Amino acid sequence: MATTRTSRVFTISLPPELAQKAEALAKRDSRTMSELFREAFRVYYAQQARTILEEIGEYAASRNSGHTEADVPRLIKEVRAAKPARRLARPRR
Repeated sequence: MATTRTSRVFTISLPPELAQKAEALAKRDSRTMSELFREAFRVYYAQQARTILEEIGEYAASRNSGHTEADVPRLIKEVRAAKPARRLARPRR
């Protein structure tokens, strides 16, 4: 009976100096190379997510115009007052 893998296998290549560093880290931390690269990817992925969130935060801050959360109800009222009321179409009889 064939077993189904629960992970995917990738082949990567590293320059000799980087390969030696990776092997030394894995040995120092008593990890396999797979464990080392899984952790490296998790850290990289988390760092990328933080970078994206920081960029979104910077964009949002640049669009804020100095408003605070306390201003939200007043701003909503102003926007609603400036728009003409939309009437829902009623079915004709």
